[in-house]
Amino acid sequence: MSSAQVGKTEMILNLIGFHIDRDACPILCVQPTQDMAATFSRDRVAPMLRDTACLAKKVKDPRSRDSGNTLYSKQFDGGHVTFVGSNSASGLASRPIRLVLFDEVDRYQTTSEGDAIELAKKRATTFWNKKFVAVSTPTNKGSSRIEAMFENSDKRDYHVPCGDCGEYQSLRWSNVQWEQDAPETACYVCDHCGSVWDDAARYRAVRKGEWRATAPFVGTAGFRLSALYSPWLALESGVRDFLEAKKLPETLRVFVNTFLGETWEEAGDGVSDLEISNHREDYGGKVPNEVVIITAGCDVQDDRLEIEILGHARDSETYSIDFHTIYGDPASANIWADLETYLKQTWERHDGRMLSVKATAIDSGGHHTQAVYKFCKPRISQRVFAIKGVGGEGKPMVGKPSTNNNLKCKLFMVGVDTIKEMVYSHLKIKDEGAGYCHFPHTYTDEYFLQLTAEKVIKKFHKGFHRREWVKTRTRNEALDCRVYAIAALSIINANVNMIAQRSGKTVDDEDDAPKVRKDRRLARTPRSNGFVNGWR
Repeated sequence: MSSAQVGKTEMILNLIGFHIDRDACPILCVQPTQDMAATFSRDRVAPMLRDTACLAKKVKDPRSRDSGNTLYSKQFDGGHVTFVGSNSASGLASRPIRLVLFDEVDRYQTTSEGDAIELAKKRATTFWNKKFVAVSTPTNKGSSRIEAMFENSDKRDYHVPCGDCGEYQSLRWSNVQWEQDAPETACYVCDHCGSVWDDAARYRAVRKGEWRATAPFVGTAGFRLSALYSPWLALESGVRDFLEAKKLPETLRVFVNTFLGETWEEAGDGVSDLEISNHREDYGGKVPNEVVIITAGCDVQDDRLEIEILGHARDSETYSIDFHTIYGDPASANIWADLETYLKQTWERHDGRMLSVKATAIDSGGHHTQAVYKFCKPRISQRVFAIKGVGGEGKPMVGKPSTNNNLKCKLFMVGVDTIKEMVYSHLKIKDEGAGYCHFPHTYTDEYFLQLTAEKVIKKFHKGFHRREWVKTRTRNEALDCRVYAIAALSIINANVNMIAQRSGKTVDDEDDAPKVRKDRRLARTPRSNGFVNGWR
């Protein structure tokens, strides 16, 4: 089932509660990670068992001795419910199970023993009446597990009748209409007669709806829902979310995945360096007034350090300020002294304000890890961070810091693929504004070749498609430095929009400042203006 904010978790809880109360069978609930399994058990299942009278009698109080009621397992007469992460091979293969619930399958990890779903399914071999339920918010088109599962099912959509013409239809976002800049006027337009539904009419239609298969039944029932069916969401709220989300590709993807319950399809796998080079502008020798905070990203090579100074403006609009190379041996102290001097300089805006680098991220994943640690550890108070990139889809931009190294230096793990997706989506934006990337006119063509030196390819891995970033040329330092500069901003968790809203105030100066956007571009592109019932 592909679901989007319409009670997916509640459905899993209902299945667990029903089988504890009526069926008394062994149940396995698989979450993406072991931590998420513990959280689901503690925050969702435990309160359900405590507050539901018929279930409270069947599972012992966790405070009683030998209760069988633990964080990861809850026993009852005739069965048990066990919670496990998809990354735990032993947990997936430890006991026979009749009902297996797979939650958020698009975020599952491969275990040391193979695919998590197949491992869990093997536990149900001895049951003739076994049942598997897989639910998830979809992710990327072509690599989404829930999409593949849905395509191999009878693909049921929920059809609702029009209150005027009586014709049945599935709800689609394209039928939601509103007046420009007026989300409060949002309504739904019937596919057949064109009648206008307000929220009350939509709720009445959903109550009278029914599931209809769009493909032959081949042993698997598949269900798909968007948040348009939700009785807790007004159309006005959905429109406001959409208008805010469409500013940036990464926020629009969240809307498509979570609100519409659809997979996201990238506009393209790569970016043209020639197109991006047209973003060069003459800044006039100073930092544009739109920049409110500056970060730095540093890539460590065997004979040099590469650094990008990146300015951040409202709505993720960025201004590259400088790309600098410091030549020398990273094993010597001199090159690090030069880096410290470079990072301590200030940058002047057109309005006279001075900006300093507020955070720096330095890659420690190369051959000079210890040298990076030695530089970063005593400068953590200056927001100079050691980072290490980790690949893979769905990784957070920045993870929790670790000090598991011989120097006890704080090390931040950075989801480089996640940030690259964001960087490339921003590079494709052609009009100035939210997400647009500005570059100074002094940058050479080599810089843009490095910035666009990778592309996404799809590989078939252990039965599923997987997206991977690969180099199309040897040098990609410009891309790495930009990824690290964005990671630095994520580490300090600066709210750039809030800073920009303070009447033009910067993080270095709390006085008011006028916002002036000058015509700096060399070649400017004009700016363009109860639903689960009755499915049988």
